[in-house]
Amino acid sequence: MEDITPKKPKFILPKNNWMIASFVLIVLLGASLIFGSGITGAVISEDDASQKAVDYLTNVVGVKAEVVGIAQSNGVYNIRMMIQDSPYALYMTKDGTLMFPQVFNLDEAPEAQTQQTQTQQASVPKSDKPVVELFIMSECPYGTQIEKGIIPVLDTLGDKIDFNLRFVYYVMHGEKEVVEQANQYCIQKEQNDKFLDYLTCYLEAGDSVSCLTKAKIDQTKLKTCFDKVDKEFNLIGNVNDQSAYLSGRFPLFNIDKALNEKYQVGGSPTLIINSAQSSAGRDSASLLSAVCAAFNKAPSECNTVLSSAQPAPGFGGGTTTDTSEPQCG
Repeated sequence: MEDITPKKPKFILPKNNWMIASFVLIVLLGASLIFGSGITGAVISEDDASQKAVDYLTNVVGVKAEVVGIAQSNGVYNIRMMIQDSPYALYMTKDGTLMFPQVFNLDEAPEAQTQQTQTQQASVPKSDKPVVELFIMSECPYGTQIEKGIIPVLDTLGDKIDFNLRFVYYVMHGEKEVVEQANQYCIQKEQNDKFLDYLTCYLEAGDSVSCLTKAKIDQTKLKTCFDKVDKEFNLIGNVNDQSAYLSGRFPLFNIDKALNEKYQVGGSPTLIINSAQSSAGRDSASLLSAVCAAFNKAPSECNTVLSSAQPAPGFGGGTTTDTSEPQCG
């Protein structure tokens, strides 16, 4: 989306600086209270709410903004956004008059989230060799976030688990995402011994061209696989056929569609362990704990101490103190 620079001072949201970011978002709330007409009882669509948020941020506040997901939650719209290339969650009343940066669930005890996570992990079936399936969109900042968290887990557990990177059945980041996901699918399927090297490189800067060389991918073999997969699932054709877009906005990516339906995947990322959704965090320590809890008898590798720092969303290194764990989708 074009970055519109108004002729006035521009708010900048510094990456990973929650105090300043919170202040700026509170300014948004104040402005929306001043200029909004109140809660009217009318309801606008998710598409209209998304567009209204983007228009306000770009034209009034003067920042670059993109919606990466929207859902209805507790009577308001929860809008996941990239603002100045950093992830934020904003909330909007369903009539589209008020927008604000944070909500608090006053009915939820402080221990509730921890108890819920423990219950959900306990509900994951156990097996001798856990099957771990991670559904992502390759350009989704929250998908790349959990990928950075899980790679150390995969390095630690190796072939003691059965891991597969899967893909959400639609894309939100255009043809680039379609091509990248098809490439990752093919590398994982046909050159699996090089897959983690490629993925680790790709997560650094999203530079597929250099990473194919760095990971020593057989590109002739890759192209043959890509062409076959493209023909089977009509990947590029789906990008070009806007009449077939999901909700009129998102091209279909049907490689893992059956599994999406089986597990009721709702966005990127979605972690499935032994056919059950896991609510594990996105840091390596939490992910290792969640996977190891799915063993009938956990191996000694489960005693490995991995980082509990939450990787920053998007490409590159760094960590974040934001524990909201939003999705694209």
